[in-house]
Amino acid sequence: MIVVLKHNPDRAQLESLITWLQEKGMIIHTSIGDHNMILGLVGDTSQIDTDLISALDIVESVKRVQEPYKNANRKFHPNDTVIQVGNTQIGGGNLTIMAGPCSVESEDQVVAIAKAVKKSGATMLRGGAFKPRTSPYSFQGLGAQGLEFLKVAKQETGLPIVTELMDLSQLSLFKDVDVIQIGARNMQNFDLLKAVGRQDKPVMIKRGMSATYEEWLMSAEYVMAGGNPNVILCERGVRTFENYTRNTLDLAAIPVLRKLTHLPIIVDPSHATGKSWLVEPMSKGAVASGCDGLLIEVHNDPAHALCDGPQSLRPEAFDSLAKQLLKLHDLMSTLED
Repeated sequence: MIVVLKHNPDRAQLESLITWLQEKGMIIHTSIGDHNMILGLVGDTSQIDTDLISALDIVESVKRVQEPYKNANRKFHPNDTVIQVGNTQIGGGNLTIMAGPCSVESEDQVVAIAKAVKKSGATMLRGGAFKPRTSPYSFQGLGAQGLEFLKVAKQETGLPIVTELMDLSQLSLFKDVDVIQIGARNMQNFDLLKAVGRQDKPVMIKRGMSATYEEWLMSAEYVMAGGNPNVILCERGVRTFENYTRNTLDLAAIPVLRKLTHLPIIVDPSHATGKSWLVEPMSKGAVASGCDGLLIEVHNDPAHALCDGPQSLRPEAFDSLAKQLLKLHDLMSTLED
């Protein structure tokens, strides 16, 4: 349920209303916009008399929210969420480019790539230390050592780190990670979502391979219900009957989510397509569709990469693409104005 208050409500009446709702067992989330204040009520609202609340002088309207996700719902939070990470931000009209290798292979490799992508305009460093692989015989990542190499790259470049958490046992190793990534296979690992919901770090949730929008948003709800409001959604393609590409990139997710939620939306064209030559057009399509950022894989020697080389861009190709994307974003912003 949401309670929309009139502009500049009487403070004493507002405090009285909030106290009464809390006594009814409601958890209240307050959102202050340019013209209204909204109280988002989470709990068993069936016991709340909407007519009684509507009759108050400070109340403009009362609406019941049918969707099962509450905290992630735009009705609860009309303004877009902006997440500050280091010296950059995700959302708020900014185009965030996260770039780096699929897997961290060595200190020299990740530091060199980090320096290259920063020079090209990336503001965050992505890199896998723990890797979920379909085959048990494939490279699984360097683990804790890979995190140490990422920390060195961060010290060398200042780029915040985005990397994937696969299991609760790894959480203690992530104290120096700036954004925790929850992979597609763990999107509905509810114990893991609850755990990162108790962290004070931003969490990026990749869409499950067959997940609906509502299921995806409910995963975000798990994190937010735990007390962590800094959630980022990442579209990385879904599984369809088409097997020419690795997955099928759902660009419609961007405007749909923009309508349903206030959370930032990132697109991963590398995992979505599995082909490096498709990363450029899909990235441009994502920016034109209004995404808040991109997650792009960059490797200095894709032919010999230990993981996902065919979908990785060389640094020089990324440099060209990043410049085009930033220009396209500026153009789209101008058209919206």
